[in-house]
Amino acid sequence: MTDIKNTQLETTQNPLLESFQTPHETFPFDRIKNEHYLPALKEAIEAGKKEIDAIVNNPEAPTFENTIAALDQSGSLVDRVSAILFNLNSAETSPELQKIVKDASPLLSEYGNDIRLNAVLFDRIKTVYDQRNELNLSVEGKTLLDKTYKGFARNGANLNEDDKARLREIDVKISELSLTFGEHVLNETNAFLLEVDNEEDLAGLPEFVREAAKMAAKEKGKSGWAFTLQAPSYMPFMAYGENRELRRKLAMAYNSRAFLGNENDNREIVKNIVALRHKRAQLLGYESHAHFVLEERMAGAPKKVIHFLDELLEYAKPVAEQQMQELTQYAKTQGFAEERLQRWDYAFYSEKLKKEKYAIDDEILKPYFKLENVIDGVFKVANKLFGLNFKENKQIPVYHPEVTAYDVTDDNGNFVSVFYADYFPREGKRNGAWMTSYRDQRILNGKDIRPHVSIVCNFTKPTETKPSLLTFGEVTTLFHEFGHALHGMLSKCAYGSTSGTNVYWDFVELPSQIMENWCYEKEALDLFARHYETNEPIPQELIEKIIASANFMEGYGTLRQLSFGMLDMAYHGNAQPISDVAEFERQAILQTSLFPETEGINTSVAFSHIFAGGYSAGYYSYKWAEVLDADAFEYFKEKGIFNRQVADAFRENILSKGGSEAPMDLYKRFRGQEPSPKALLKRSGLLVN
Repeated sequence: MTDIKNTQLETTQNPLLESFQTPHETFPFDRIKNEHYLPALKEAIEAGKKEIDAIVNNPEAPTFENTIAALDQSGSLVDRVSAILFNLNSAETSPELQKIVKDASPLLSEYGNDIRLNAVLFDRIKTVYDQRNELNLSVEGKTLLDKTYKGFARNGANLNEDDKARLREIDVKISELSLTFGEHVLNETNAFLLEVDNEEDLAGLPEFVREAAKMAAKEKGKSGWAFTLQAPSYMPFMAYGENRELRRKLAMAYNSRAFLGNENDNREIVKNIVALRHKRAQLLGYESHAHFVLEERMAGAPKKVIHFLDELLEYAKPVAEQQMQELTQYAKTQGFAEERLQRWDYAFYSEKLKKEKYAIDDEILKPYFKLENVIDGVFKVANKLFGLNFKENKQIPVYHPEVTAYDVTDDNGNFVSVFYADYFPREGKRNGAWMTSYRDQRILNGKDIRPHVSIVCNFTKPTETKPSLLTFGEVTTLFHEFGHALHGMLSKCAYGSTSGTNVYWDFVELPSQIMENWCYEKEALDLFARHYETNEPIPQELIEKIIASANFMEGYGTLRQLSFGMLDMAYHGNAQPISDVAEFERQAILQTSLFPETEGINTSVAFSHIFAGGYSAGYYSYKWAEVLDADAFEYFKEKGIFNRQVADAFRENILSKGGSEAPMDLYKRFRGQEPSPKALLKRSGLLVN
């Protein structure tokens, strides 16, 4: 996104199109209303088209600057409007906003296709691309040129006019279906409420869970206690609730979202998205959607991904089966009478076994992880590693009172980034946790345009008597998303298209996943893990137990991640029409299944990562990046987890470079070698010597 102070549209009364008179030109959320979006988007698209016309009609011969760089800088207004619209649709949506997004998506699809399918523009790009070996371009310039050319060629620039028209139709349909898929999952999540009136049904639940449920009931005008499908409500009940029937009811509700045959059912949408993606890939000359996607990934091809997943499965499955057998035997000592555990038994008995083995659970740990302290901790870790400082700036407008905005500076006081943080569940916020960008870093007219990045989470809310106390899983999630944010904040690239997190999908998780490692290190935990009442630091014995329990049920955890990756590859490497989503899923994940089959549940219909997000044919990247992060963190462990020399090398070669070079080249420059899967297998306890 670029600085657009000189745009001719700044005289309008629409705040989305004005020059922002806010700190660091941040979005004026306090002035933007729903009625501003579509008019602003339409004007922005017109402005973007004029910028493309200026490139296309330039009488001068095509050059890197007047064609490739100019194209990278075009569409800044469209970027601006769509960034706020789609980010808020994820973090603070409403039925009215969802309708606006549905109206906006076809406009954006058409605008994007108008550019990508512009024959004259592509001719100019191809002219520059054909001269690439004679041009004296920087490494980043070469990357941008290659990315631009492939971006057009891979999106239909070489098609005939009839096929271009078919491609446009497909893109619009996929965009609409993906939005509807996400809306259905959100609707189903919000629609369910488990009301408990009998206190005996709360047996096993810690006080923090009961208090949150009491508050949830009160907020919804109910008596007693209320449990939802939001993670901070759902997960503790599954882990601690002794009432097996209520656990079953919650698990069935969660795992049957968008699978109930009602207006929110996603089965036909899954089939249609998969079919359209396959049709699109074949139209462009690819064997499958997976072949299309993976051409621009570190993995390169479906065959390599499948080999990678199968290799991890070979190590993980025996360990997972042994761990599940141990858990089942333990459950039987606790009175479990059936032959096999069901899905709604797993979290409950694994939490009990973990506590028995390591004398540790979230109830013990949560008092040491007050949200404000963990935030301060992640800031301190960033300061020790990268010299960053975070200061709340109340002058920066925010889109919800729960959002905090920060100025990020370096040790010399130079401005680095704006950072927004949004931590708690709301009905207008989708599940999960993510990092996003409101403005990407780039150099424009010699000026370094600094980024505006955000993390959005769904953590345990404060109650009437307690602050927000995080589970250890929520602590690692915060560090994970903050790692993505660092990737955006510390970018030092010339072009927006190559900056920050604009990298290969199987590389993008490295900065996030490596940050989780600090949560298991005493030197880092000592910075922030303090009891919320006494301010006492977390005891050494608890730190040792966190470290000792790090690989608890890791075989099962790995198998679960592999099942998602295999399901994704099955859908997107598949050439045959899908007649039954449930049966297709069953066959795809058969190798990874450890529980009895349960009628009425389905993963695919709520698999937002691949059907409403950007991970189609890319879910394997979480595990792929774990190989990178385990190998990279070994280097930190060798030299010291806060070693500035290693941190500087990571910042210089990974975080600041974005997608400006081939990721493996960047990684080898940081590490001095290619990553070894053995580091991950060793860390996860899956490598049996």
